[in-house]
Amino acid sequence: MRSIVMPRWPCRAPLEPRQDLGRRGRLSGQRMHAHPSLEPYLRWPVGLLLSCHSAEQLGTTGTSPSAGYPSGVNPVMDHATRVGNRLLAALPPADFALLAPHLRKVALERDTVLVRSGDRIEHLHFPCGGAIAFIVDLPNGQTAATGVIGHEGAVGLTSALGASRSPVTAVVRVPGSVLQIPAAQFMPALRRSPAITSMVQIFTRSLLTQFQHVAACNALHSVEARMARWLLHIHDRADGGNLLPLTQETMSELLGVRRTTVTHVVSALRASRALKSNRRGQLEIDRPRLEAVACECYKVMSRRIDRIVSQGAAEILHATPARACQPTGNRLSKAGW
Repeated sequence: MRSIVMPRWPCRAPLEPRQDLGRRGRLSGQRMHAHPSLEPYLRWPVGLLLSCHSAEQLGTTGTSPSAGYPSGVNPVMDHATRVGNRLLAALPPADFALLAPHLRKVALERDTVLVRSGDRIEHLHFPCGGAIAFIVDLPNGQTAATGVIGHEGAVGLTSALGASRSPVTAVVRVPGSVLQIPAAQFMPALRRSPAITSMVQIFTRSLLTQFQHVAACNALHSVEARMARWLLHIHDRADGGNLLPLTQETMSELLGVRRTTVTHVVSALRASRALKSNRRGQLEIDRPRLEAVACECYKVMSRRIDRIVSQGAAEILHATPARACQPTGNRLSKAGW
């Protein structure tokens, strides 16, 4: 069996213009740098492909695949600990390598709109931190949240199911960072990788589970219990302790109720000491008391989603490996390399 020579990649790839999303989804002209933890993988996939191609043509033998990396850094074993998103971290290295050259890390502020309902899906976003809400906009101007995701999910994966336009509006509710990839670069990788296909299916199952529970909770439980549930979901994905950067307007949007209703519910939660304070633009929670107020949907939903993602990650390990090597340069070009 031929071994593959992994060349040392001495130069850094040129940086592309940054495409930061502003408060209302506009693009700015700032430049963006690749996240340092991803830099080895932005160079490794191209080197791997070129080495595979050269080895097939020349029959070259040589060192192990980790050659050319600092001591202790093995891209095959180490990439899961360097990727902040659970879906991407579950991918085998060869499959992750199909996406890595196109990933860009973007810091997102609160209220950033990633995509609006009905807009064409141009980019996919894999959160590494923070919380993003999926909002349904009704024709009369009313809104309601159907789900919240963090580092266990993604925005825009419906494009992998054939939908070119977003069915919901995705809004950042807790600031964080995402790994962004153009949809035009993601789709070729999806076609080549059964593991990436499995990743899409895992997220679809977890999202449908959340949608179903939210629908049942909205119909059966009080506004107070539902607010407590949303606050716990967001707290699970926030890194700022017990202070959540949420306004009453935001809670009104999440719950689909008027701000006056939110004011009454916040007062009730403060009376029960589930909310310690209601500062301008922030809510301070007492988590044990908030869990006591929340309906059973919170724990049931959290357990089921975590089980879907965890079991799905195990399934991905048994997926057919991605087709990493192509016999000709023309096919490499068509695959997006």
